[in-house]
Amino acid sequence: MKATRREFIRASAMVGLGFLGLYKFSEGHELKHSAEVGYGPLLPDPKGVFNLPKGFTYKIISKQGSTMSDGLLLPGKGDGMATFQAKNNRTILIRNHENTAPDFKNGPFGNTNELLSKVDKKYFYDFGNGKMPGLGGTTTLIYDHTTKKVEAEFLSLIGTIRNCAGGPTPWNTWITCEETVERANAMLEKDHGFTFEVPATDKIGLTQPVPLKAMGRFNHEAVAVDPKTGIVYQTEDDGEGLIYRFIPKTQTKLQQGGKLQALVFRDQRSFDTRNWPGTSPSTMETKKSFPVSWIDLEDIESPHNDLRHRGFIKGAARFARGEGMWYGNNEIYFACTNGGSNKTGQIFRYKPSPYEGTARETESPGNLELFAEPNNTDILKYCDNLTIAPWGDIVLSEDDAHPFLVGITPQGEYYKIGENIGYRSELAGAVFSPNGSTLFVNIQHAGLTLAIEGPWLKA
Repeated sequence: MKATRREFIRASAMVGLGFLGLYKFSEGHELKHSAEVGYGPLLPDPKGVFNLPKGFTYKIISKQGSTMSDGLLLPGKGDGMATFQAKNNRTILIRNHENTAPDFKNGPFGNTNELLSKVDKKYFYDFGNGKMPGLGGTTTLIYDHTTKKVEAEFLSLIGTIRNCAGGPTPWNTWITCEETVERANAMLEKDHGFTFEVPATDKIGLTQPVPLKAMGRFNHEAVAVDPKTGIVYQTEDDGEGLIYRFIPKTQTKLQQGGKLQALVFRDQRSFDTRNWPGTSPSTMETKKSFPVSWIDLEDIESPHNDLRHRGFIKGAARFARGEGMWYGNNEIYFACTNGGSNKTGQIFRYKPSPYEGTARETESPGNLELFAEPNNTDILKYCDNLTIAPWGDIVLSEDDAHPFLVGITPQGEYYKIGENIGYRSELAGAVFSPNGSTLFVNIQHAGLTLAIEGPWLKA
């Protein structure tokens, strides 16, 4: 007898309840029953969308194709996000959209771009000669925690391509990243592969798109900003990617330029961190710190898309698809989606030098640690976007057709927070509201944004 979709969802939910939610996982992969780590087993969602632990609830607050406050349509493929404090118990949520140029059905202007004339051409980074405008960019959402409703929603950046992740700045802006290296051609007016800055505001309107070219041109994924130094760290979504840092000439003024550098292992240049069988000449052990330095990079707009290759030859370390990145507690965590001996994910932790970015950095260098590499897909698989919870744990979104939200404690213990059972789609952009009450997350290919509430731990 052929199972119905409802029966399949119920069976999937029971698997999540009976196997994946009851345990914590040590780095040695031993399964131990735990009442101390996480929030307990994931319970089956009667609506068949998203399983959560007892005491937690979700609400779909945003849906692709709905009409926004500016009269445009909410784009699809929501990806990385960040939140900012607004007045009167409200949160400003800025959300990326990983759309390509011809992906009209997922764009804000309708299936045939019939709403394109509603936006002045001057607000597009790339208008695509009016035929193939960049349909990535960002939307901004204002969420009222008192009413638990979206107060406003609008397009805030347009004309870019494949805006994947990014990161918040301490000066209340969002850096959005293009995960592409498309060049100007017969359809596109400009080169792509840059980052852009979007102000966090509750005023409806588009920001002027200015590419931050000094931050490099490559397959950008995410950034993290150290509030003490203003240095911007960057990941590259490529199997041979680098980890970059950008030292701005003036903190908070990224458009004024600066210096782009790549991470190097001080004791072994051109080190391969991926731990891939037959590829890495040596293995990077977990929980072991390695002192690093940083090398300057040239020709950073990289017309031949070879910045990572030139950096590696010069001594920079190689990483397996750097994706999510977040600053927290004087450390920077980042995920490598295809790292590890099983190619199913690694988490790194970087501790900056007390003299980070200065001439004295060599006196006490920054250190990089392979924080986690479980090589067990029951524990973690294809970690993508990453954030730090208010209480200090890492929260990861899995890039998989059956993804979970996974928490990792500072001691390296794993637990499940949520499970997408309604759609074959990755989870993306998980981020907490500034008051810590709500976790927002995208079900990307369904075009949904969820707000999750419950008895979260406190800082």
